[in-house]
Amino acid sequence: MDSHFLLLLPLLAIVAFLYSSVGHGGASGYLAVMAIMGIAPPLMKSSALLMNLAVSLFSFIGFYRAGFFKLKLFLPFAIASIPMAYFGGTMTLSDSIYKKILAVCILISIARLLYQFRNEESENQEIPTWAGLTTGGVIGLLSGMIGIGGGIILSPVMLLMKWAKLKETAAVSALFIFVNSLSGLYGQISKGGFQIPENLQWAILATILGGLLGSYFGSQKFNLPTLRYMLALGLVIACAKLIFT
Repeated sequence: MDSHFLLLLPLLAIVAFLYSSVGHGGASGYLAVMAIMGIAPPLMKSSALLMNLAVSLFSFIGFYRAGFFKLKLFLPFAIASIPMAYFGGTMTLSDSIYKKILAVCILISIARLLYQFRNEESENQEIPTWAGLTTGGVIGLLSGMIGIGGGIILSPVMLLMKWAKLKETAAVSALFIFVNSLSGLYGQISKGGFQIPENLQWAILATILGGLLGSYFGSQKFNLPTLRYMLALGLVIACAKLIFT
């Protein structure tokens, strides 16, 4: 392993820790780190989805065991997102368009990291069927196209619309990310665009370790505002690199 890859491993672990603490797989963060390192987009997309699968699964297990998962909140989004994520995974984007779309998603993830939603005591609002299907379908397509799970977009929508409480949203987002990542990955494999980078197993191990710790502390109401600000700064740098290079 070269020095660049050795630097990449702890960065991925930190990203996994922070994202899984709020129920996310961390793909937008992994993609940002890989963009800074100059990794090619096709490798970025495949790698992020594989790492997403591992981290989101452990994150979901942590929140599920803590009693925060509600199937009725998950289904309206997943029904449409799973097939659309597969379709998005079969699409091929130019490097330029891919980087611009990814930059927008990273900006959304920055906002989600910096803005701390309150866990309101009021009753959840019912999710209209059309709204759940539309939201899930659009996010699923986008996640398959660029190699994210979509939780970083779904969770602020759920919280702003008051469809779920904070921890319930984290639990739903974690499973949403897992199924979308799996569907998007299958779409990539189907069209023959799947590429596995060298030494990927070490990157996955780093994210699993970070994700396990993050899901544990996140489900136990652990908060790391300073580290989240630092991660947001790193994402801003990655976003600028994607837009201007």
